[in-house]
Amino acid sequence: MFDFNSQFGSKLFNDTVMKQRLRPEIYDAVCKIRDEGMVWDPVVADEVAEAMKNWAMELGATHYVHWFSPLTGTNSGRHDSFLDGSDKNGKPIIKFSGKLLSKGESDASSFPSGGLRSTFEARGYTVWDVTSPCYVQGTTLYIPTAFAAFTGEALDQKTPLLRSTQAVNKQVTKVMNLLGFDDIKSVKPTVGAEQEYFLVDKEYYSKRLDIKITGRTIFGAKPPKGQEMCNHYYGSTKDRVRDYMRDVDRQLWELGVPSKTEHNEAAPGQFEMACVYTDANIACDHNQIVMNILRKTSVKHNLACLLHEKPFVGINGSGKHNNYSLATNTGENLLSPGANPEENIKFLITLAAFIKGVDEHADLLRLSAAVSGNDYRLGAHEAPPAIISIYLGDYLQSVLEKISLGQNAHIEEHHKQMNLGAKVLSSFELDENDRNRTSPFAFTGSKFEFRMVGSSQPIGFVNTVINAMVAVSMKEFAAQLATADDKIAKAYEIVGDVYKKHSRVIFNGNGYSDEWVKEAEKRGLPNIRSTVDAIPVMIKPENIEFFAKAHTYSEAECYSRYEILLENYVKTITVELNTALEMVNRLYLPAGAKYLGKLAKGNYYAMQTGFVSQAATRHQQEIAKLVDSIADCTKKLTASFDAALNKADIMDQAKALYTALRDDLAGLRKQVDTLETYMPKDEWPTPSYTDLLFYL
Repeated sequence: MFDFNSQFGSKLFNDTVMKQRLRPEIYDAVCKIRDEGMVWDPVVADEVAEAMKNWAMELGATHYVHWFSPLTGTNSGRHDSFLDGSDKNGKPIIKFSGKLLSKGESDASSFPSGGLRSTFEARGYTVWDVTSPCYVQGTTLYIPTAFAAFTGEALDQKTPLLRSTQAVNKQVTKVMNLLGFDDIKSVKPTVGAEQEYFLVDKEYYSKRLDIKITGRTIFGAKPPKGQEMCNHYYGSTKDRVRDYMRDVDRQLWELGVPSKTEHNEAAPGQFEMACVYTDANIACDHNQIVMNILRKTSVKHNLACLLHEKPFVGINGSGKHNNYSLATNTGENLLSPGANPEENIKFLITLAAFIKGVDEHADLLRLSAAVSGNDYRLGAHEAPPAIISIYLGDYLQSVLEKISLGQNAHIEEHHKQMNLGAKVLSSFELDENDRNRTSPFAFTGSKFEFRMVGSSQPIGFVNTVINAMVAVSMKEFAAQLATADDKIAKAYEIVGDVYKKHSRVIFNGNGYSDEWVKEAEKRGLPNIRSTVDAIPVMIKPENIEFFAKAHTYSEAECYSRYEILLENYVKTITVELNTALEMVNRLYLPAGAKYLGKLAKGNYYAMQTGFVSQAATRHQQEIAKLVDSIADCTKKLTASFDAALNKADIMDQAKALYTALRDDLAGLRKQVDTLETYMPKDEWPTPSYTDLLFYL
């Protein structure tokens, strides 16, 4: 049994541990460095490093690593032992200094830099992020760090996130102070991330080249049953999966990651977990830890964890809901409407900042969810469409509309009671609005839930974009408030003006409907359907200017991310097409030809005996047609693939690869999947969807 009181955060170098192991003046200095941005004193750094080393070694650590997330989106770091040689008596010298703790060095040219670094310009730095606690996992002390080039540009997701967090704090605090709320000294974005994933049996996983290499099934016929019975969602979890979930929870809790909710998701073999809110920066680190532990722990349970957005065609894909709010130093959530939101100017001005930001920077929000796997998922009646809109619900929208018209925004009797008609079931107060699961950016009571993010994606970039758009909106509001005599009245005027100018982005209806696509076009809302179309928005002049206003990305950093996103897309699709061709040429075509041979032999002997089956002959003919069709489709895909790779410009390559994937691979898959339905199970070279989805 897990003891929360003694075991939660037991492998985390947190405030409790620091208070126990550091002198009071050293602990106070660390808090000022963390909370106020003071410069490190070498003496303080050395004492912290010594205490951290001793604590980590007591937990079994022999190594330390500066843990960071490069622009590949993965977890990286170099492991060094605490051993620093031996003395003249042969005894080990154990050393870990403040310098080693606070700064490290990595080869910056070996990670994607988008032109920021050349091969001969290799030096890069990792810098301890003191706001994110260090932890011990296995035999290693993990030190969360930022990663930057020798020239100062960010080469990771954390650095821009911390910059944007700083901007939000400054601008939102300024607006609140201008409105007379002087007790608000700081504002922090908080995030709670939901994580969806699939589990498959390790034995079947090991026999699927496509899943092993790309994370998804490139081929696979529809199973006789999918999710149409709706019996997996919130259903009883099998013991094997429950044991896995408990193992994941235990590891996360020891690291202070507040894993809370877990359940079966909509598709067979699909599950979800969610963490409690915490500071956005820490939440982003937590989600990286979550994804790592989900994958590693699955191996221990003879499972494989799939984080791809669309591992299986025809059933629900996986996303990552990013729940975002703003918390003040006084403990208030600025996105909490209160009993009467029309009187809560802190809430209204904050809400206006989001509405304005989302409308003006919808393309960047779409980019933040742009990954090749999400192209299979978005708009597929299981996830939000690629059109960015905000759901507020009728009640809140009505309040804003009344404010924009200069009317009294108070709505009588909006607090309704639910009575289910059975006396044993107590009545309760209804929420102001229903939930809209078709909205990509939905207000759900005290937070905005951005539902478009892909399950494989880190959440650093998306929260950087949200931070930046709120900060820039608030900066503009502050400039208007500063010259107003009646600042509260001016704030209401700002809220009304924002609604008038940006209400086009508010949509409370069915985002899955074809009618919404037409309506969104009339409203002038962008519909960026693919990752290839989304990537160029990173270097639009107005977006470069926007990031500069938010002090988040420099122009060079914007271009570097454009190059990296484009290069990563090309490489990802290249790997998928190479995998598809290998599977067809080495597995499916040979299997089809082999089975044809058996059928031909059987039919030959049947003819000799005079007992010819017309059904068997037709079956042989159908399979022969499919095998020939697969060969033709393979030839067509190979040609379009080669033509795409031969294009000189990388954007032209990306567009051509997208077309080859969408058209030619889709055509090939249709023929291969049809052939699977004609073949005996023991003649088919790969596990079926039924094997993968229903045998846990």
